[in-house]
Amino acid sequence: MQTQDQRLLIVDDDEMFCHVLSRALSRRGFEVQVAHDADQAMTLITQFMPTMATLDLKLEHSSGLKLLPDMLASAPNCRIVVLTGYSSIATAVEAIKLGAVNYLCKPADADDVIAAFDHQDGDPDIELADNPPSINRITWEHIQKVLQEHDGNISATARALGMHRRTLQRKLQKRPVRR
Repeated sequence: MQTQDQRLLIVDDDEMFCHVLSRALSRRGFEVQVAHDADQAMTLITQFMPTMATLDLKLEHSSGLKLLPDMLASAPNCRIVVLTGYSSIATAVEAIKLGAVNYLCKPADADDVIAAFDHQDGDPDIELADNPPSINRITWEHIQKVLQEHDGNISATARALGMHRRTLQRKLQKRPVRR
C-alpha cells in the first residue's frame, strides 16, 4: 500500500491501544490522528480529512455503528475499518452495510489494519470452519443481533429476549465466547 499522503484517523476509547497503533502506523509512513469519542472523531474528520479510519465498534458513550454513517457523510472518500473486541456476525454485516470496507476482531496490530485496508474484495477461497459454532457462541451472536435490532437499548433487548435487564448487562460485559 502506498503510504505517502495517507491520513489515518483512529477512533477508539482505549488510550493504550490508540497509542501503540498510532505509533506503529506512524512508523510505517501514515499521518495519524486519534479520537477517543464520537465528538472528537467528528471534529477531526472534518478538520483532518482522513483518507482512512479505524473505528471501534463499542465506544464508551456511543456505538461505532451509529458513528459510521456520520463519518462517511463528512468524509465520503474515507475508507473505514471497524475494529472490535466484541465481534459478532450481526455487527460485521451491519458495519459493511453501513459502508465499512472491512471488519477486524481485536487484538489487531498495525499489519492487520493495513492488510484490512488492502483487502477489500471478497475471498471465495476462504476456508470454511470444520466445526459449527458452540451453543454459547450462537447465544452471543443472537444477543448481539437482537441488541442491534433495538438500537443498543438494553431494556428493550432484555424484554425481547425474555430476560432480566441486569442478566443481559452481565452477559454483555463478558468477552464474546470463542467459536
